[in-house]
Amino acid sequence: MMPRHLVRAVVTASLANYDGSAGFLVDTNVWVDCIDEGSPWHAWAVEQLQSCSERSPLHVNLIIYTELLVPRPDVDALDALLDVYDTLRSPLPWACASLTATAFSIYRRRGGLKHKPLPDFYIGAHAAVTNLSVLSRDPTPYRSYFPRLVVISP
Repeated sequence: MMPRHLVRAVVTASLANYDGSAGFLVDTNVWVDCIDEGSPWHAWAVEQLQSCSERSPLHVNLIIYTELLVPRPDVDALDALLDVYDTLRSPLPWACASLTATAFSIYRRRGGLKHKPLPDFYIGAHAAVTNLSVLSRDPTPYRSYFPRLVVISP
């Protein structure tokens, strides 16, 4: 386990140098739109996945991966989809915990009713501390709680 002062230093350094250039953390909704040919966002999602994967690595974390397994936990099918775009399965860094908690605190102060951090808070914090851009059809939570994030959306 990393000592607290090092976690703090890693978070501060990560955010000081953040420009979103290390790749793309792909939000669940983009993958769902890619899978669902009937989605009005299907063509956009496929185009963005292809374009982004040609420029930098695509990433998913455990939260995104888990959301994609609901309601049908077909790991083989999900892995096959992710492998089409050479998507990396990236662990959530410990350093994103404080950013997730900060985003959640802001959410609650603004009148949010949930009692536990939302998945988007973990995803946004993960992107921030690992210098990833976020590819999402719904940029609002990322722009509201992580204003420095580079977010690619329609």
